[in-house]
Amino acid sequence: MLQASEIQKRFTHLTQTIDKASQACHADATLPKDLIECVDRLDQQSASAKAMMASNDQDRMRQWVDDLERLGDRAEKACERAANVNAKVKSAVSSVHAELSDLKKQLH
Repeated sequence: MLQASEIQKRFTHLTQTIDKASQACHADATLPKDLIECVDRLDQQSASAKAMMASNDQDRMRQWVDDLERLGDRAEKACERAANVNAKVKSAVSSVHAELSDLKKQLH
């Protein structure tokens, strides 16, 4: 299990990674709606990271990461289904998904 300080660092980095993915998606008006919606939901959920950390509730943190990881899966699948997604968006969505998957493994 990760130490609280390491979890804090990971959550901070994760929210930054999600923000970058959101910015990349919103910069491309040709992306499919389902991809943008998934990334927007990730962005909205990541806004609760500070409250999550303040709670120090390990079960709640795990559930939060599990929920985000499912959204990350949906975003990655939407990205794969879409035609002509630029490399920056693909990379950003893939980074979010990989980071969420790794954090999930470390929290469980």
